[in-house]
Amino acid sequence: MNSDSQPGARTGRRRVLFLTPQYPYPPEQGTALRNYGLVRGVAERHDVTLFSFADGPLPNPDPLAAKCQRVVTVPTPERTSRDRLQTLLATRDADMAHRLHSEAAEAALRELVSASRFDIVQAEGIEMAPYALKIRDWLGADAPRLVFDDHNVEYLLQRRAGSADWHRPARWTAALYSYAQYRRLMALETRICRQAQAVLVVSEEDGVALRRLMPELNPFVIPNGLDVADYDGGEAKEADVALQRPAVVFTGKMDYRPNVDAMLWFYRRVWPTVRKTQPSAHLYVVGKSPHRRLRGLSEDDSVTVTGYVEDVLPYFRGADVYIAPFRVGGGTRLKILQALAAALPLVTTTVGAEGIAVVDGVHARVADDAATFARAVLSLAADREAARALGTAGRQLVTNHYDWSAIIPQLEAIYRTL
Repeated sequence: MNSDSQPGARTGRRRVLFLTPQYPYPPEQGTALRNYGLVRGVAERHDVTLFSFADGPLPNPDPLAAKCQRVVTVPTPERTSRDRLQTLLATRDADMAHRLHSEAAEAALRELVSASRFDIVQAEGIEMAPYALKIRDWLGADAPRLVFDDHNVEYLLQRRAGSADWHRPARWTAALYSYAQYRRLMALETRICRQAQAVLVVSEEDGVALRRLMPELNPFVIPNGLDVADYDGGEAKEADVALQRPAVVFTGKMDYRPNVDAMLWFYRRVWPTVRKTQPSAHLYVVGKSPHRRLRGLSEDDSVTVTGYVEDVLPYFRGADVYIAPFRVGGGTRLKILQALAAALPLVTTTVGAEGIAVVDGVHARVADDAATFARAVLSLAADREAARALGTAGRQLVTNHYDWSAIIPQLEAIYRTL
């Protein structure tokens, strides 16, 4: 079926089916933030159906349901460590190809695409790639055009994680698992990219990484974004938390491996130096599901591990320095965009800043070794004028390039090429 015969081709309005691994509202962490921005933005001018995994009742009110033509949700399947081990030993598949496997989801999706016609199916992240490929198997020549949004180049993420863990004997098992997974992920990412009519990446760096798998691939860069107005500064509200000063803040889902690695490295290698020079400094690790490997931080009086918080903005408003000490990972980090949008003085690593057009010393301080990272944190905590200048430039960068109002038209232009 060529694009001119698709239902919305002549008017420019498309029927778009989004596949998301979790319900993207409320948008409280990276994947949900990106998916919420894309679904909501596309639904402003196109007919959007959302198919998503969700646990429990949907939020009420729900701005996504109000904007979408239809929302279909299915329960998230349980996947045990034994299931993952079985996949590793009994197949050559990447674990992420099975992570959301569900017969109930497959049946619901097949019923949906059989009953409704779509111009485009957009799979958000590699966990949803197997479902997108099934749609092509079910519908054959009548299948919608496939857009694959690779939130992270997953093979690269696992390769970096394995390399980081290999230097610590206690983490050798995790390192071996990552090395096994990264080769399997190369095969899975190659397969989905080969079958998609358009591949989206969040940064030029990720595009380069995918082209190592498929030199002929021409991925489109659709960066992560946010609504900058949601992070306007101003005086702290009465309900805001009272932070000990100077407050050094990190936010993220704290059972996510790159976040755990980042905080353990910072706490072990950087924090002692900061505390030696500035004994009153306090570290806030803000985010749900703290991993057991972070237990040592929780027992330190100079650190607060919050667990889940309903809103990170009070911590942004109280922060003296925001840190993003990443050593592993892929894609771009929405937490960095959030910090920049909130005009926070940011200290990050090169890996943390990947995919975002930050200039060291202009929008943020970039440091890859522990001593330089510590000096940057201490300098910004002490020099409030320099910290404000850095924050102002960072917010302007995000306003110009990473607000959804600038990003969604780029995605719509890609739709027109299909």
